[in-house]
Amino acid sequence: MARPRAHDDALRTRLLDRAGELLSAQGPEGLGLRRLAADVGTSTTAVYSLFGGKPGLVRELYAEGFQRLGDRMAQVPRTDDPVADMCALGLAYRESALANPHFYSIMFGRAVPDFVPDEESVQTALRSIRPLEDAVARGIEQGLLADTDPGEITFAAWALVHGLVSLELNSPLARDDTSARYERALVNGIAGWRR
Repeated sequence: MARPRAHDDALRTRLLDRAGELLSAQGPEGLGLRRLAADVGTSTTAVYSLFGGKPGLVRELYAEGFQRLGDRMAQVPRTDDPVADMCALGLAYRESALANPHFYSIMFGRAVPDFVPDEESVQTALRSIRPLEDAVARGIEQGLLADTDPGEITFAAWALVHGLVSLELNSPLARDDTSARYERALVNGIAGWRR
């Protein structure tokens, strides 16, 4: 009988989730490897074994946040209506952010001021919005969206959902009807790009 791996994916996920929580709540000074290991019930050896140290942990936090976002976006069914798909992808973006708010500061902020994502991490981040790029391209091809650079529409749609989610996660001004307002903003934002 094979021995179970001591440092498996479940431990990796627990460490990343807790590291994201610590970073989000306390900033980089709160992300100590000893505290992280103790909070998760493991050793600092496990942290070093899985991530190689704090810089590797921060890199994995960034990549994991975008991987989770990409996974959520990829689950949105592709239909014959790319404009409806854009709305569905915007809702999936919000669902991902609300499920993983502790990754947001590393993904889109300067939670760790000296962190610069490497090329592999940047590619993971860019892959997360490919379903949106695809929906925009299909919308242009079908004559539903303005005949312009698809990157311009993709960026505007991404900025819209990101701004809405950032307000919801970070602003005390967000209200209980945020969900309905979010959907209306998506529909109206996309309408501005229709032919």
